[in-house]
Amino acid sequence: MKDIVTIGSITKDNFLEVDYEIIDWPKTPLKKAIALPFGEKLEVKDIHSVLGGNSANASVTFSRLGFKTACFGKIGGDLAGEEIKKWLKEDGVDPIFAVVKNKKTAQSTLLLKDGERTILGYHGASNEWMEKDIPWRKLKAKWWYLSLAGSSSDFFIPLINFAKEQGIKVAFNPSGYHIKHKRQEILDNLKNIDFLVLNEGEAAELVGISFEKEKEVFKKIDELMPGIVAVTDGPNGVTVSNGKNIFRAGIFKERFVVDRTGAGDAFGSGFTAGLMEYAEDFNSIDSIKHAIVLGSANATSVVEHVGATEGIITEKDFEEDRFKDFEIKIEKI
Repeated sequence: MKDIVTIGSITKDNFLEVDYEIIDWPKTPLKKAIALPFGEKLEVKDIHSVLGGNSANASVTFSRLGFKTACFGKIGGDLAGEEIKKWLKEDGVDPIFAVVKNKKTAQSTLLLKDGERTILGYHGASNEWMEKDIPWRKLKAKWWYLSLAGSSSDFFIPLINFAKEQGIKVAFNPSGYHIKHKRQEILDNLKNIDFLVLNEGEAAELVGISFEKEKEVFKKIDELMPGIVAVTDGPNGVTVSNGKNIFRAGIFKERFVVDRTGAGDAFGSGFTAGLMEYAEDFNSIDSIKHAIVLGSANATSVVEHVGATEGIITEKDFEEDRFKDFEIKIEKI
């Protein structure tokens, strides 16, 4: 039996490092845009093709940290799909993919400049699951790391029911799509989730309360689930609740920021790995503190590299002095 199976999206990410002009553009969240002249041929500084997708990214974390890991998702019968299988196997991950011949493997092209990026995404096979795609027997494990996008979110209930029947602990990172389209379904099933990880915007949307009312957000989630919830705020760190205590932490100082892609996946999977190391005692204060440090270290290393998996840490990396001192504040609820 595997220690953990990751379930969700699988992509090939193609990064183009660019030096194009950034212009003011108030229609976007960052109020900025990359200016590309139409009809021109432009040079890029460098290119990188790497693994991507929530399921694949998370699986690399668990494998590098010493867990027996499998990754489930859907790919096309093409070269990109074969590359992804090869990359995962090289990292010690067992790829148990569904393959569809008439669709292409999901890919993204990312325009990368000064640590930020614009993503052009093709979802392809990754989001188009069918009942016959799910190899239930092969999914048996001690833990799942679950993150469903697009139509794959249709299988949230069957997956959660199977996990409950099999005694599988579930770490859940809902996609924005899943929250938007099936919010009540998620709320109704938080009672079956052991660890929930979201960013501030996702947490607010899930419970229908502005995150300016942080205590109310956590109170609502704590009432609905018996496990642990972590709410991330990018470079400002994370707030975690286990229903009894609130844990607050910042981030490790980055040596430099190359690319923030995958930082959320790195934190969520690193945190889950930290809980797994404490086995049945994963809801303890010591377990949660360890998980915060491990997740934060993983996210910091990832943003120092191009792509979501290149910087994922190993057990040896985590022993570095830079990850030793980390302030975590704890307050009773």
